[in-house]
Amino acid sequence: MSEHTVQYYETDKMGVTHHSNYIRWMEEARVEFLKKIGWDYAKLEELGIVSPVLSVACEYKIPTYFSEQILIDVKITDYKGVKLSLAYEMKNEKGEVVCTGTSKHAFLNTQGRPVRMKQEYPAFDETLRSLLSS
Repeated sequence: MSEHTVQYYETDKMGVTHHSNYIRWMEEARVEFLKKIGWDYAKLEELGIVSPVLSVACEYKIPTYFSEQILIDVKITDYKGVKLSLAYEMKNEKGEVVCTGTSKHAFLNTQGRPVRMKQEYPAFDETLRSLLSS
């Protein structure tokens, strides 16, 4: 679980968080998720693995406001070795779901070619497979 405090600059003239920020929060939560499972993004980059975004989607439920604490839960929904799909659920301090989202990522080497995770990084592959939601 990741936590984000809504910053003033993330709000718009209507006084609510601008929709584009939720995508940033998802990316922050993904990086934090990887860190918590022992595969910090900096470590992946040192190994020569990059993980670009292939797709992203959000469904906004209720607005968030300046200084609110948002808890972001991240789950692996699909993993086939080269592609990783994640689901995000964001809740405010009252426990209300404010946004849900999904993202899909690839694992590539620094030349932009797919990485065969099971063969090249079996420990990381096993960690991701073990966390796959059923």
